[in-house]
Amino acid sequence: MRYTGLFLILLTAACGSGNEARFLIDPPAATAEVPVRVSTIELREVSLPAYAAAVEIAQQEENGALRNLPDTLWADDPVRGVTTALALALDQATTATVAAEPWPLEEPAQARVEMRVDRMFAGLDGQFRFSGQYAIASPDGIIRERVRRFDIAVPVGSDGAGAIADASGVAIARLAAEIASDLRR
Repeated sequence: MRYTGLFLILLTAACGSGNEARFLIDPPAATAEVPVRVSTIELREVSLPAYAAAVEIAQQEENGALRNLPDTLWADDPVRGVTTALALALDQATTATVAAEPWPLEEPAQARVEMRVDRMFAGLDGQFRFSGQYAIASPDGIIRERVRRFDIAVPVGSDGAGAIADASGVAIARLAAEIASDLRR
């Protein structure tokens, strides 16, 4: 009986207090649609570095270390959250229909976007850093395939996780606009 009580205490401690604030990655709506050369785009699951894939929201400290903000979490798994946010932003920014993998339609997508993030954090300089590379593939050769680097910095409006979450959404919307421009007719 004593071990059961100890197990329950450890389980409760491992699950957290339940009082953590949770923040969405929510890109602002695109102001205009870019006409693109494909009608459908599949977004593959975004690859994030380990610190960005963690459910805790991290911020850079003076010594350069990334430290989790106390009692703050992403509202969704960050890989899923970034993937769905980018799919939404790209769908709104282009004339194409965009969906995250697995592709939900019987007919394959005309283009596929894969993204690998190198950096995704709020820096000491008050900028949210979002960089890496994306690849555009076209299995049927409708468009030219390519790999591009991206490096986006967005001002973090104030201190705290809410401002970091807002900046991450803006950064994702800017990346969607870059990809849309790359797919322009």
